Amino acid sequence: MRNEGLGSWPARRARKTPHRTALVHGDTTVTYARLYERTTRLAHALRARGVRRGDRIAYLGPNHPSYLETLFAAGTLGAVFVPLNTRLAAPEIDYQLADSGAKALVHGPSYAGVGDGTGVRIEVGAAYEETLAAASDEPIDEPVVPDDTCIIMYTSGTTGRPKGAMLTHGNLTWNAVNVLVDTDLIADERALVSAPLFHTAGLNMLTLPVLLKGGTCVLVESFDPAATFDLVERHRITFMFGVPTMFEQIARHPRWPDADLSSLRLLTCGGSPVPTPLIAAYQERGLTFLQGYGMTEASPGTLFLDAEHAVTKAGSAGVPHFFSDVRVVRPDLAPVDVGETGEIVVRGPHVMSGYWGLPEETATCFTNGWFRSGDAARVDEEGYVFVVDRIKDMIISGGENIYPAEIEDLLLAHPDIAECAVIGVPDDKWGEVPRAVVVPREGATPDPDEVLASLAGRLAKYKIPKSVVIADELPRTASGKLLKSRVRNRYGNS
Repeated sequence: MRNEGLGSWPARRARKTPHRTALVHGDTTVTYARLYERTTRLAHALRARGVRRGDRIAYLGPNHPSYLETLFAAGTLGAVFVPLNTRLAAPEIDYQLADSGAKALVHGPSYAGVGDGTGVRIEVGAAYEETLAAASDEPIDEPVVPDDTCIIMYTSGTTGRPKGAMLTHGNLTWNAVNVLVDTDLIADERALVSAPLFHTAGLNMLTLPVLLKGGTCVLVESFDPAATFDLVERHRITFMFGVPTMFEQIARHPRWPDADLSSLRLLTCGGSPVPTPLIAAYQERGLTFLQGYGMTEASPGTLFLDAEHAVTKAGSAGVPHFFSDVRVVRPDLAPVDVGETGEIVVRGPHVMSGYWGLPEETATCFTNGWFRSGDAARVDEEGYVFVVDRIKDMIISGGENIYPAEIEDLLLAHPDIAECAVIGVPDDKWGEVPRAVVVPREGATPDPDEVLASLAGRLAKYKIPKSVVIADELPRTASGKLLKSRVRNRYGNS
């Protein structure tokens, strides 16, 4: 087999465990043998429509077996997969299709009018099934090496235009190996994939490692806390990934105290700092809550906190994954002292080759082979990394550095607050001061003065927000990340 990339995974799995279930979606079950056959047929169909190695194949739609079939078909042809965020507006999707130069688009039925300029289009549904049925199932053995680009994954775009991180077959394979080493996945794993597959964690930290190991992925088109309880019970789910807001909604649901969660073995969380009260809520339920830190540019796993230290190092993002090197450094790349705040830099076989079509930006974010994350962190005496915040979100008040995440963690422990964001607002005396924007829990009416009083004695005075704004909701990306820039635009000037 000359294909050393992801495109060969269905064939390799089919020869080892052909009859095991790879994917479940609603009432549909796909074995590894069937996944290999369908992937091969789709690759033939795309090749017949003129798609060749290096061409970009985009996918737009919710979690569905065709999503992964398209990814593996692209890898089979040596083409490049471009997952698109379903929550973007049509002009944003058009930008990513144009920026990537996508030659083909596989899409869900509700996106028929999007991306009209894409030459090759296949709609998931009857047309998709007809296309596969008419195509050959003869094996394709296109040479693919680990350094070939596998995916262009666009970053969340919290500032400016989103950039396409070029992730190679090697990047994704090494990331999956890191997950297998550090998470102890087993062949009988049954993973609930309710995080969107266009999000790097849903695809690369959950789905691909489970498929590499030969487990089963239960694909859900959208996250719903009530449905999550049903799915865990029905499918005896062992492994879940979510961003903190997803796990928060589950823990706040009325079914939380009595639901049968006995099958759950692994809960991993990432995407943003995990509030300490949320960790405690899961520990009280007897569930080991693992968290990590990553970024799209690192495929994404970078730091991971194992089960053994989930309690003693609660609040930490852990230590580097096995095949990952991470440092916390000063601006000159010298390592920080214990307790000193610096920038996280990372290198390893899982770090992207660069940004698509942006050689200057690629050069700027690498220094001596280290990728500069833009995230601030501290390291304790045992080498555990505590992510503090985005460096650009840091508030400088009277010459003091204030990291909003530290304040947000305490605010989230308040009984009347469901979500919060702390931003800097202009101040004549101090330059800028913190402001808390809070979303009340259902049925609660937080008193701003009481909220601020609750922080007294728990934070240095200069860190305590000078004002509190009550909001109905906070703007987030499709993957659940808080859009601080929009919070600042909306609540930072009044």
